[in-house]
Amino acid sequence: MATLIKDVKLENVPTEVLFDKHKEFLQSYEKDENNYEYGMTDYLRISGMYWGLTALELMSINTKNQKVIDFIVKCQDPESGGISGCIDHDPHMLHTLSAVQILVTMDEVNAIDVEGVVKYVVSNQQEDGSFTGDKWGEVDTRFSFTAVATLALLNRLDAIDVKKAVEFVQSCMNFDGGFGSRPLSESHAGLIYCCLGFLSITNSLHIVEQDTLAWWLCERQLSSGGLNGRPEKLPDVCYSWWVLSSLSILGRIHWINHSAIQNYIKACQDVETGGFSDRPGNVTDPYHTLFGLAGLGLLGDERIIKVNPTFCMPQAVIDKLGLKPQILS
Repeated sequence: MATLIKDVKLENVPTEVLFDKHKEFLQSYEKDENNYEYGMTDYLRISGMYWGLTALELMSINTKNQKVIDFIVKCQDPESGGISGCIDHDPHMLHTLSAVQILVTMDEVNAIDVEGVVKYVVSNQQEDGSFTGDKWGEVDTRFSFTAVATLALLNRLDAIDVKKAVEFVQSCMNFDGGFGSRPLSESHAGLIYCCLGFLSITNSLHIVEQDTLAWWLCERQLSSGGLNGRPEKLPDVCYSWWVLSSLSILGRIHWINHSAIQNYIKACQDVETGGFSDRPGNVTDPYHTLFGLAGLGLLGDERIIKVNPTFCMPQAVIDKLGLKPQILS
């Protein structure tokens, strides 16, 4: 018996992107620090700030804020140099990158101990070229990306063994052209973005099976227009970023149905509160709001500031740093 592909139904889809609603939704997060949701997300506060602030930047809102800068400074561990998700938490590579992305966008990166951050990233590289996320030792290609992205934004990519790092990421490439978290791990759209972003920064995209991988990514689009992360999964707005940015890096974004994914992203807006959810009718959050907007930006929505597909930051910021991550044609 044939299995049915999981998908969602779209009903009453908004015809426009509700920019004013989304701005209000994101700006409300800094106004109410006493609600349950705020308290329960302490552990990822820095990354949450990156999602919300970057989404606002993409909607042409200047987010420079001394309160944010001071908070990030307090999250840097003076011993390891890494940055944690919240004050008095353990530092982690993911939050370290988020903090650097925020500060670089605000042109305030020197507010932190930059050499301390570099030392922390270097300390997480293993003998095989891989990176751990923190002192507890989990290895994942997400951390390979966060390592090189952080160092590239700080102009210190020379601090690590790039050759070995590339060799490790290459060892995670699968027969379908995709990448997993470690060698022999299943291909996943989020990890493919991390590996392509890594290879884009290190100018190593020549190792990729360009068309094979682009076809696998295009197969992530379902009849609803939404994108999933791997076969037989439901669509999710966040893959509007992971898949579309990967196709952009591969020079194959025109291979996907643009109007269908645009329609799906619009369907995930909350017309009353603002924000985007993973699927229509679900609760909205800053994470999906950023990646919904960024996905629309990659598809050419001119009301959204041009976004860099490698770093998920405004292209103007990347240009100002003089960074030129590799993009295939």
